[in-house]
Amino acid sequence: MRAMAVRTFGGPEALEAVDLPIPEPGPGQVRVRVRAAGVQPFDTRVRAGWAPPSIRLVPPVVVGNEFAGVVDAHGPGASAFQPGAEVLGFTTLGCYAEYVVVPETQMVAKPPAMPWEVAGGFPANAQGAYQCLSGAGIHEGDTVFVNAAAGALGTFTVQLARAWGASTVIGSASPANQDHLRALGAVPVAYGPGMVDRVRAISDRVDAAVDLHGVDGLRAAVALVADRRRIRTMVDDDAATELGVPLVEPGRSAARLTELCALWEQGRIKVHIRHSYPLDRAADAHRGSETGHGRGKIVLTVD
Repeated sequence: MRAMAVRTFGGPEALEAVDLPIPEPGPGQVRVRVRAAGVQPFDTRVRAGWAPPSIRLVPPVVVGNEFAGVVDAHGPGASAFQPGAEVLGFTTLGCYAEYVVVPETQMVAKPPAMPWEVAGGFPANAQGAYQCLSGAGIHEGDTVFVNAAAGALGTFTVQLARAWGASTVIGSASPANQDHLRALGAVPVAYGPGMVDRVRAISDRVDAAVDLHGVDGLRAAVALVADRRRIRTMVDDDAATELGVPLVEPGRSAARLTELCALWEQGRIKVHIRHSYPLDRAADAHRGSETGHGRGKIVLTVD
């Protein structure tokens, strides 16, 4: 099968086309013919040589941790999805390829109307937004601040906060991306010095905050939100610990993904595709992801 893999860790150019054996599903696993895979910051970090403590990277490493495609085969004990079923799901590695093998508990049925590009870029960011907002205890009537709100994860976070009943969502973004935030139902503010004052000029009460950029945004969140238990960051765990902000609880689930797909079907959250690249242009996709100032989601498509 075709795949984009890393033999020597480094920059985007480290991603190269390789030919690998088609994997066989084991007990409880399903093999999926991939149609689209999302590009995540996690992927770019793995490409550069980073890995969480539980994972040992052995080249060639096929990155990619979210996918959508068609079930091709299943192993012993896997019966939830039959060959031909259209699915989306999540794993840790392996999605930048024609085929991926994952436990059947890590995928759900694709909504019939959901385009492949949208489905491939849905599982990770949608669940990341869910983890942040649920941890921060978002509920009806809240005023929520989202730092770096125009990117893929920020776009999900703004929409999910609104879907869960937040009365006001204030999002930081560059001037070029502020109309995008308005279209999502957020009130935009500019980055940089004075951001805390600009947020306070919009609302004298901020109940919760999600930081998606780094320590400066996290410090702004601490200045704005009285209860640090209602702040989360997806970027800087060390700074969170130093500032007394709880860490995001790890873990993704099919049940949560099913709930989020239902919100998509209801039109309450949308995936904004920034750019779609064919699989063999994964390096270009990573370059686009690492600019840090784009609007919406980058995905890879697999013919």
